Amino acid sequence: MSDTAPFTVAALYRFASFDDPQGIAADLRSLCASLDTRGTLIVAGEGINGTVAGRADAIATLVDHLRQLPGCADLDVKYATAHVAPFARMKVKVKPEIVTLGVGNLDPAHQAGTHLDPVDWNVLIADPDTIVIDTRNAYEVAVGTFDRAIDPGTRAFRDFPGWFDAFAADLKAQGRSPKIAMFCTGGIRCEKSTALVKARGFDNVYHLKGGILRYLEEMPESESRWQGDCYVFDERVAVGHGLKVGDYSTCRACGLPYPNDTAHACAADGSGVWPHRG
Repeated sequence: MSDTAPFTVAALYRFASFDDPQGIAADLRSLCASLDTRGTLIVAGEGINGTVAGRADAIATLVDHLRQLPGCADLDVKYATAHVAPFARMKVKVKPEIVTLGVGNLDPAHQAGTHLDPVDWNVLIADPDTIVIDTRNAYEVAVGTFDRAIDPGTRAFRDFPGWFDAFAADLKAQGRSPKIAMFCTGGIRCEKSTALVKARGFDNVYHLKGGILRYLEEMPESESRWQGDCYVFDERVAVGHGLKVGDYSTCRACGLPYPNDTAHACAADGSGVWPHRG
């Protein structure tokens, strides 16, 4: 743990089968209270998801505990540090889904697309015949995205199935069954959305293992196909290559990110349309 960055931030998820989400959540509430961690964990029958911050030793203890849960030995965790506490309190919630897509009968633990590491990802998306889809929301895409990526223009992840079904209808009408490359912030949304795309009859489906955050951590900027910064759901607002904190703030009225070098005039109308600034 660094003296100048005393908080370790862990973004984590795992699709797994939990028979007793309520019991798992109760145990986690007790453990997190004893460790004085802050953040949010979401537990569902399909697995666990969340971002937590605390002392380095506390986060290590928590992650070790999570890896003991059924099917969670390979829990996906991405680490960063923060100079100030990024979360005010600790919340452990039980929900129907760990990331809400609103489509039943999906099994991302077994049906997701093929994982690619950053190097193989670069090769795939450089192919002009590959369709690259950003599964995030419009305000996230506006902060940064991959070269040639399609922006579905969604306001919430649950809007993605409707967008994709219309997009897929066009592909099928053209008789196309292309390679489809999908990505998101940390891997969880693209893992679930690739399961959806495969369920819709597309076989050559891939997603970026560990998401944008791992890509920015591992890929040298000189070889990167990423443009801009990556929006994150905490006080850092956005990060760039090497997970360096970007120069963004969040509007307290509308909740949308904006560059610090740009005047922000917000109507707070909830439109979620970028740019929501003047």
